[in-house]
Amino acid sequence: MTDASQVLTFQSDDGPLAYRDVGSGPPLVLLHGGFTDHRMWHDLVPALAVDHRVITPDARGHGSSANASKPFRLTDDLAALLRHLATGPAVLIGMSMGGATAVDTALEHPELVRALVVSGVGTSEPEFTDPWTKDNVARYYGALMSGDIEGWLDIVGEAVAGPHRAIADVDPDIVRRVREMSRATAAKHTVGETDWHVPVTDTWARAAHITAPVLAINGALDASDLIAMAERLVTTVASDSRATAIEGTAHYANMEQPDTFTKLLLEWLSTLP
Repeated sequence: MTDASQVLTFQSDDGPLAYRDVGSGPPLVLLHGGFTDHRMWHDLVPALAVDHRVITPDARGHGSSANASKPFRLTDDLAALLRHLATGPAVLIGMSMGGATAVDTALEHPELVRALVVSGVGTSEPEFTDPWTKDNVARYYGALMSGDIEGWLDIVGEAVAGPHRAIADVDPDIVRRVREMSRATAAKHTVGETDWHVPVTDTWARAAHITAPVLAINGALDASDLIAMAERLVTTVASDSRATAIEGTAHYANMEQPDTFTKLLLEWLSTLP
């Protein structure tokens, strides 16, 4: 999906972190979802890089980035990368876990953030109430923690399809790519290893003070909880923000319809001061 020779690394305070950096212009940082890596943005990068500098990191413990050996926060890793690259404020564009990291960065390192785009996420403190989501999340982590990787990957496929479709209704190449990235990241870890991740807290209350504009681009077929949290974020922040949805897509809207996602993103970016 991506030429490995194009992946760069920088030495963080806990091992090397990987990223791609292409194009020139105002910086866009594309942040992937949990257990995937920078390759999930592969189809969007060429069009975005025409007029922008596009940075696509692998989060710690994902893709080609080092695992943690001590406490860390994803937002601090991102801040360290942006400072290493001497870039910012940047537009942070995040799907799922990546969107949560983007919001955390607006809270913890606001000087590095020009604007936020989130997809299928609100903040890094999700609240699940929908039965489908609660069941999917419980089975997802149950299979993962038991070491049943093949069963877990099947549940990953369910998350790609969302609650309103069967896996067979989704482009099989999208399911394959998500499974491939997920398998590679899972292989970096062992059952029962120490979870060094330190969460950012009180995010929903603090989000009311975010002044960077926010755009939510959801998949219209995503779980209702995930859509609702993104819409809640848009109405919570102190900036002029809005939400939209891409029909016929679920949690991985950027992969299912990359051209539409790119079009919506570029139109919104053109409105920023």
